[in-house]
Amino acid sequence: MNRLPGNAPAPAAPPPAAEVASVNDPACAPAVARARALEPLVTGEIAALKLATEPRRLPALTFADASGKAMSLKDFEGRTVLVNLWATWCVPCRKEMPALDTLQSTLGGPDFEVVAINLDTRDPEKPKTFLGEIGVKSLRYFADPATKSFQALRSAGRGFGLPTTLIVDGKGCEIGYLAGPAEWAGPEAVALLRAAIADRRAAAR
Repeated sequence: MNRLPGNAPAPAAPPPAAEVASVNDPACAPAVARARALEPLVTGEIAALKLATEPRRLPALTFADASGKAMSLKDFEGRTVLVNLWATWCVPCRKEMPALDTLQSTLGGPDFEVVAINLDTRDPEKPKTFLGEIGVKSLRYFADPATKSFQALRSAGRGFGLPTTLIVDGKGCEIGYLAGPAEWAGPEAVALLRAAIADRRAAAR
């Protein structure tokens, strides 16, 4: 697992209070119940996934899309989201990108999206070039060169290296967290995420 300071030193100041997670948020209790139901599916390539055991609302996470438009995790309310923090200097991150692209192609839609946030701090064109070279077609491009999203997650105990991946419900509550790489297009990951999406649909009825 690659640590972010290998790319750029972490800011000395903590993130704004608005970006720090509210760990014990009763409104996130359904996400814990959802995580508990998913436990039998945490096997194989995603065996390292840690499912939520406490109601944790994640930081809003701020980043930009390919056009430079400011966005945050709140823009994906109502959808199950797989958030992935990555950088081109992180070899495991690079290896994950084709699988994340396949996952988005397989499950992406009004109920689910892979939000892969690039954290390169220097050349803004380098990650775009890399994604083009490996044939990524389904992932939308998101970037956070100031690494604020990483710092916010680190403050919340969820960002100590790359890649970092979180499964988030439609209310911004954590369902699961994985530090390090995984085969996100593999059958175990797809089965777990299908179940998470189906559970969200059922809860919305």
